[in-house]
Amino acid sequence: MEFKTDILKVFDKQWALLTAGKQDSFNTMTISWGGLGTLWNKPVATVYVRTSRYTHDFMDSNDYFTVSFYPEEFKKQLGVLGSKSGRDMDKMNGSGLTPVAAGDSVSFSEAEVTLVCKKLFRQELKVENMPAEVAKAMYDGQAPHDMYIGEIVEII
Repeated sequence: MEFKTDILKVFDKQWALLTAGKQDSFNTMTISWGGLGTLWNKPVATVYVRTSRYTHDFMDSNDYFTVSFYPEEFKKQLGVLGSKSGRDMDKMNGSGLTPVAAGDSVSFSEAEVTLVCKKLFRQELKVENMPAEVAKAMYDGQAPHDMYIGEIVEII
């Protein structure tokens, strides 16, 4: 497996879609927080999902998820997918993206790269363990994030 990227910019500047579930029932959301690296001698992707997000339920109830990256021309679609909830509407309808099976999860045919990940770890981010200025800026009255770490089992 090989994935060449600017590891410090791929999430923050390029954004990504995090998708969990299977083709008959899945949800996707735009993410800009994440990381790539090695844990327990395995290549991993780390993502963060607010506990209030609809995708959080799919992350908890599925063993696999995908992280997919897109060309710049899809920034508008990624913006919509990050601002609307699949709990309230069928946000995939009209998104312009085409769902496809990716390992035991889902990605989209328009993706430049998809990381298929097997969930290894989930941890609640506790506000009381954060610097006060971070807690106030990121979580003042908002739901916390859970951190998910997945072994990258395939790169498409």
